[in-house]
Amino acid sequence: MTFRSRLLITTSVVLIATSGMLSANTHPVTGETLAADQSFTYRVGDESPSIDPGLVEDTDGADVVRDLFEGLYNQDATGNLVPGVALSHDVSDDGLIYTFNLRENAKWSNGDPVTAGDFVYAWQRAASPELASPYSWYIDLMSIENSGAVIAGDMEPSELGVTAIDDLTLEVRLSQPLPYFPQMLTHGTTFPVHQATVEEHGSNWVLPANMVSNGAYVLTEFVPQERLVRTRNPLYWDNENTIIETVTKLVITDENVALTRYLAGELDRTDVPAGQFPRLSAEFPDQAVSVPEACSYYYMFNLRDGAPEELQNPDVRKALSLAVDRDIIVENVLAAGQKAAYTFTHWAVAGFETPDIPMASMTQEERNAMAQELLAGAGYGPDNPLSIDLVYNTDDGHRAVAIAISQMWKQTLGVDTLLSNQEWQTFLDARQNGDFDVARGGWCADYNEASTFLDLMQSQSGYNDSKYNNPEVDALLAEARTSDNPQANYDRVEEFIAQDTPIIPIYHYAADDMFAENLEGWPYENFEQQWYSKDLYKVAE
Repeated sequence: MTFRSRLLITTSVVLIATSGMLSANTHPVTGETLAADQSFTYRVGDESPSIDPGLVEDTDGADVVRDLFEGLYNQDATGNLVPGVALSHDVSDDGLIYTFNLRENAKWSNGDPVTAGDFVYAWQRAASPELASPYSWYIDLMSIENSGAVIAGDMEPSELGVTAIDDLTLEVRLSQPLPYFPQMLTHGTTFPVHQATVEEHGSNWVLPANMVSNGAYVLTEFVPQERLVRTRNPLYWDNENTIIETVTKLVITDENVALTRYLAGELDRTDVPAGQFPRLSAEFPDQAVSVPEACSYYYMFNLRDGAPEELQNPDVRKALSLAVDRDIIVENVLAAGQKAAYTFTHWAVAGFETPDIPMASMTQEERNAMAQELLAGAGYGPDNPLSIDLVYNTDDGHRAVAIAISQMWKQTLGVDTLLSNQEWQTFLDARQNGDFDVARGGWCADYNEASTFLDLMQSQSGYNDSKYNNPEVDALLAEARTSDNPQANYDRVEEFIAQDTPIIPIYHYAADDMFAENLEGWPYENFEQQWYSKDLYKVAE
């Protein structure tokens, strides 16, 4: 997001921690001696477009939203569901009605009780055409009754299948059974918002002076493109077990500058710059960490009407995919535990078995030979070279990958590639509006099931920026949602992706970061890397 002027917004609220266990200066469970400084400062590469639960669409924004707001459920350190505002739920025999039992001691930061009606309002708002949320499709993906019609504007938001039976009982009606429905409830789009605050302040309700939230932290400072600070919420129901007092997100665009500041002790967490993990892990074995993360990195083709004609040919797209030496990308360019990707779905997704994609078992020499044959058959070669514009959001790692792939395309296929980097919000707008030939994509799971990746290939998906449209894929995905064993459907969808090549899967992520030696509680085993500052703490050195 680009801001022309510097804007400093802060509150004058002084928050006092009341936890008795902090006075004892030991962790209540482990008995470890706690550090006097219980602050957590971390780096992000760019400003998030929004921290409104109804509008949040990026992972960095989601990290903030999970601190400020709390949904029905949270995740523990290994990714299992644990109570949030909801203590439990019941499901009807046909799997269509979920009844959530809410805790009595959940409060908003202004002292109001959190009620079932807050969830009803938030979900209706997220689905409403008036809000025009980039994640409204997620409400439909949850199979909530009438969601499609509400999002399309054919029904009023009040017709959405969610009802407050009373203040502590929330009923959700689905249009079809969805076995993984509860797993979807840790996503920010499903979090409650305070209706009176939203209606009083409009879009400015997310500013520190106005925001009323129900999470473990409240927003106390926001300087766009610089910093965002959240501070312990004394009215949070589990405040007595929260240890970290303040959390500061710093926007530092250059990951090498961020590393320098981390090594100087200014940051508690930062990303490992591309290619530097082997050196850093050898030099700082207790600080450099790499674990599988539920994200896939890919390039997408613009398949809209009016997009470049050469990219409408699936042979051209497949040739470009074949010519990408993924092993070089993960072993030399990144070198931090990422894995080469020939499927869109991450290899470690729960219950997913990676299908056999012919390209994956070929040598790179065989892939290159096939790529050359396909491109020549499409009419491109020395006398008619292919030219491509490739856009990516500003980041040293994305730039390194783009340079490497453009060189592969040039050496193998003679393709000329124009690289263009854009700031995050400009980049998101360009993809959404179709202002690209080829664009970088990165998708992180909203829940731990293969459909969170493959549903992006559905023709009406809000994040199908390629505008790939295959009725067979749509039918397979629709059938998979109610199947007891959807693996066969997922196999076929991955085969269609490899055949039609609307995207080029490049690698599956690893979360590679530097962590301060005295920081504890990070959920390394949480595949989605859903972390909560309330679970972190610092030990005395």
